Amino acid sequence: MCQMRSYALILGLVALSGGTLCLGQIETPIPTPSLPQIEADSTPVPTQDNVPSIGELMTVLEKATANDGQTREWSTPVKLAIIFTGLALLPSLLVMMTSFTRIVIVLSFARRALSTQSIPPTIAVIGLALFLTLFTMAPTYSKVNAEAIQPYLADEIVFGAAADKAGNCIKEFMLRQSRKADLALFVQMAKVAAPATPMDVPMHIVIPAFIVSEFRTAFEIGCLLFIPFLLIDMVIASVLLSAGMMMLPPMMISLPFKLILFILVDGWGLLAKSLSLGFR
Repeated sequence: MCQMRSYALILGLVALSGGTLCLGQIETPIPTPSLPQIEADSTPVPTQDNVPSIGELMTVLEKATANDGQTREWSTPVKLAIIFTGLALLPSLLVMMTSFTRIVIVLSFARRALSTQSIPPTIAVIGLALFLTLFTMAPTYSKVNAEAIQPYLADEIVFGAAADKAGNCIKEFMLRQSRKADLALFVQMAKVAAPATPMDVPMHIVIPAFIVSEFRTAFEIGCLLFIPFLLIDMVIASVLLSAGMMMLPPMMISLPFKLILFILVDGWGLLAKSLSLGFR
């Protein structure tokens, strides 16, 4: 029962903090990258960010469920509603706020480069991407557990503070993967004052910068994956053309050579290792 309670708290904290908890990677702490200088804009800049924080949202929910304006422990229906909301948002959070996006795009590129159509099947590709995500996110999960979940279970902090701490852990991970140029771009487009440190950047700015950075990195890796297989296709097509076998599809002949090359270099192992070590 204690373990099930811990899992429920993980889902609730992640859904309300805008992050997803997962497992794996090197536990050596890596400093958050410094934010690049942003050119001054003539457009008036707001003096403060009006987006409510996670703690404020928790306070609103707690007050809304209290009797006579007095704060009390949330009722069971409210807790269930929050848990089910977290479960509904979990797939989107998993895709967009963890390492899942980069991994699944690269694996899809690898399957397309091999020209194996639906082999491996989509469910297998997504499953591998999911467990690699759990592996690469372990340090973030451990930090969330130590700083948010365990203090909340020990009644040392309230639920709103625990959600804020969990959100900050997820933000640190996303900032480490985000490119400085992408982060600066969204800060400038949001027309907010340049923050002193990257951790001062609001979550609604960090998330799109992280997603754009992951898309770019995944497409760069995908382009590099295509090069050796494209060379095999070109060689096979040239041989068939020179032999006058123009009616024979080159893809049919090149497929076994692609598979042999991929097996000899231990392609799946290299992909898993490169993707896992590619996250800071």
